[in-house]
Amino acid sequence: MKVLVLAGGLSPERNVSLSSGAMVCEALRARGHQAALMDLFYGLDGALNGENFYEAPIPDAFKRVAREAPDLERLKASRPGPSAVGPGVFEMCTRADIVYLALHGTCGEDGRIQAALDLLGVPYTGSGCLGSAIAMDKDLTKRLVAGKVTTPRWEAATVTSENLEELVQRTKLPVVVKPIDSGSSIGVYIARSRKELKQALEESRKLGGRTVIEQYIQGREIQVAILGDRVLPSIEIIPKEGFYDYANKYQPGAATEVCPAQIPASWEKVIGEVALAVFRTIGLSVYARADFIVAQDGTPYFLEINTLPGMTPTSLVPQEAAAVGISYGELCDTIIEMSLEARKGGL
Repeated sequence: MKVLVLAGGLSPERNVSLSSGAMVCEALRARGHQAALMDLFYGLDGALNGENFYEAPIPDAFKRVAREAPDLERLKASRPGPSAVGPGVFEMCTRADIVYLALHGTCGEDGRIQAALDLLGVPYTGSGCLGSAIAMDKDLTKRLVAGKVTTPRWEAATVTSENLEELVQRTKLPVVVKPIDSGSSIGVYIARSRKELKQALEESRKLGGRTVIEQYIQGREIQVAILGDRVLPSIEIIPKEGFYDYANKYQPGAATEVCPAQIPASWEKVIGEVALAVFRTIGLSVYARADFIVAQDGTPYFLEINTLPGMTPTSLVPQEAAAVGISYGELCDTIIEMSLEARKGGL
């Protein structure tokens, strides 16, 4: 099968996406597919493209994720024009049997690329455009599932210079401050004091200002993947320092990841049921990963769900799949097979 792996782009999660894409492309080639890696932003201007597009070597540097998020303004300045999509991207998509979306965050996980590919009649991996768009908006997702699951108390706000001080003074501490439409814990802060809250809100303005201010729940960080109709074994994240931020997610050894999570079977059952309820309520398909904080009494507090979870060397979904005997390459193939069926069904 001819598979075009789309990665990179203009998301703050660009480096994570390139790592996911590199690993997926390598695995698909090992399983006999014709697979090519294309950067959504650079397109055919990218260094990986040329006459032997589907045989171009994959740089080892892509497989590692830098500690810092990319400088997107510098990246934009490196290529003329306002488009977030590089030259030839959609043309190459139409020539592939399927597009494997290894994109993360905005301009990749938010439904826009999915909608464009739908209009072109090109099959792609993961959820459809509507479910992707809903899941990307943490506030909208919580509104839709609030009657079905337990979620921390939250407020969505667009932070401005005019309302910042008012938000600081009236918000009940401690809270988690996070962008409404980002992932990989970019821009996420835990605020336990007014000073920390003000700093977090000021930082949120730099990421556009649309922010979720969420009640901080003390508990264990448990994440669970869904593959089709199947809930995979949960995984517990235990950062060695601080919380599960961008650096702790992608630097080897920065966090202990226990899979299956060492939790009671009753907890595992409830977490899986809640994850499936969210998955189905917002109309997702193929696969996703739901994130929870589980309180001391076993109550799972739903935080968010990711429709294109990471496939890097330290990512969680491949670890959960491995726990039930699904290898990395088999996981990639399964995602492709399920996605082709989902597109036929209009999902």
